[in-house]
Amino acid sequence: MRYQAIDPTLFIQNRQRFARQMKPDSLAIFHSNDAMPRNGDQHFPYRQHSDFFYLTGVEQKDSTLILFPGAPKSEFKEILFIKKETEHARIWEGEKLTKNEASGISGIEKIVWSSQYSSVLHDLIKQAKRVYINGNESQGIDDEILTRDLRLGNQLMRRYPMHKYHRSQPILRNLRMIKSTTEVDLIKRAIDITKAGFDQVLNLIQPDMWEYQVEALLTGSFIHEGAQGHAYAPIVASGAAACVLHYITNDHQCKAGDLLLIDFGAEYANYAADLTRTIPVSGRFTERQASVYNAVLRVMKETKEMMVPGILLDELNTEVGKMMSHALVDLGLLDKNELNSKDAKKQPYRRYFMHGVAHHLGLDVHDLSDRYSPFQAGMVLTCEPGIYIPEENLGIRLENNILITDEGPVDLAAHVPIEIEEIESLMEQSQLSAFDHS
Repeated sequence: MRYQAIDPTLFIQNRQRFARQMKPDSLAIFHSNDAMPRNGDQHFPYRQHSDFFYLTGVEQKDSTLILFPGAPKSEFKEILFIKKETEHARIWEGEKLTKNEASGISGIEKIVWSSQYSSVLHDLIKQAKRVYINGNESQGIDDEILTRDLRLGNQLMRRYPMHKYHRSQPILRNLRMIKSTTEVDLIKRAIDITKAGFDQVLNLIQPDMWEYQVEALLTGSFIHEGAQGHAYAPIVASGAAACVLHYITNDHQCKAGDLLLIDFGAEYANYAADLTRTIPVSGRFTERQASVYNAVLRVMKETKEMMVPGILLDELNTEVGKMMSHALVDLGLLDKNELNSKDAKKQPYRRYFMHGVAHHLGLDVHDLSDRYSPFQAGMVLTCEPGIYIPEENLGIRLENNILITDEGPVDLAAHVPIEIEEIESLMEQSQLSAFDHS
């Protein structure tokens, strides 16, 4: 693995916290992700299921975890099944985890070969009345492809129809929203790597570069710094493309005078960063660009101060909508008489700011969460206001990652350049340096 080994205490405590919320006489089953076919005999790069990693730290496919707090024998309270290495697999795929290695990563003492899974489960499930099955209940997900958890869970329900079945996601959702110190440190490392990529862009961006060349700078920097790569498909959008919220083709040329919106984040140890910066391709903002940029930055700063324990995400979005409305009036984009609309979904500001201002961040860039749960200390969320003006070919979004604490919000990306003066100065220095060496 590319990252430094994680203290298994993290995964031990995660399992303990999950087990404490299970009903009596129950066991829970978690499966690793499938290897997803790409084409022919190729697969997409493997990425472990976030919940499985959260509970085990193991990234190897064809793995299974059983939690059975009330098992008649203590050795069966936690069992991790991993695939035994074969000579053929070792030659073609490399070495698999040994039992000792899997135990060292996860903190689980009972490691069993996957070939024994069915027989061990059959013996254990007879001692339980309830079974927890993991699904995918992330917001906005309606996939037609069944996950390995659901596919094998359906088989289990057919084979053992007399048991009661429960969802693991409600428990995991509440647990994963609150980050431990170790998790926050991993997110901070992902942010530091993301900053290194941004520094590269500030140093090398110039008119007539292609967006995909900027993406390549980020990719190379991320991997060089030990990240697994991008936490999500990066948005590198110049000019009018910045007004397309999920623009990922990254195939336009960056023209002099345009702004370049970059929504990007490294993935380190499976934890995500999620930042957005908007910079002038030519190195300096025009007066109009600076006015819109500073309006977005002011809203961002004011929004951060509101991200404290007790506030609801909907409340935060409502207040940001009010701030954004006044900012748009000041920019000449709205008339103040328009601000009296009573329909929350048809507020005039939504013509120029049409998305929410925050989402949870962690093992997934849109982390498993309950949007109706009030903010609590230990949560990490994005803060990402934006203004998009298609008629001016102008889109600006700024985004940092905020840790909620009882002492106030902590901006984990405060060290990433964001003020106009700093960005212009850094870009000017790089251009002067390039001139000196020409």
